[in-house]
Amino acid sequence: MSRLRVAVLTLGCTAAALTLTMGTAQAAPGSTSTVCSSSLTPAGFVDVQWWNSAGCGSGFTPNTKKIMDLNGYPVGTVVNACASTWPPAGWTIVSGFYGSGCRYSAVPSLEKNSWQLKRVS
Repeated sequence: MSRLRVAVLTLGCTAAALTLTMGTAQAAPGSTSTVCSSSLTPAGFVDVQWWNSAGCGSGFTPNTKKIMDLNGYPVGTVVNACASTWPPAGWTIVSGFYGSGCRYSAVPSLEKNSWQLKRVS
């Protein structure tokens, strides 16, 4: 009987240890979400597109944005992002350009509003 107790206790402890070491699932690098412009872009994310949506209010200023998760990309990865948020830690600006999907102002302009970002650390 004592061997059975030891075996059951060992299995129970192993199951508990596995449960504690398993964290929550993380989204894959590059996964996107759509949020209203009134929401701050979370750390590790960048804005990748802006548009106007009735779901986020009314007016002429773009009020909806698509954000992309940059966490988990390997060093050397290059992505394009809107210049409406600063690059996350570990990313640097390689170049700037105009992107029609990154118009986050009601006043049209052909000024640089997008960046090419590179993961450096």
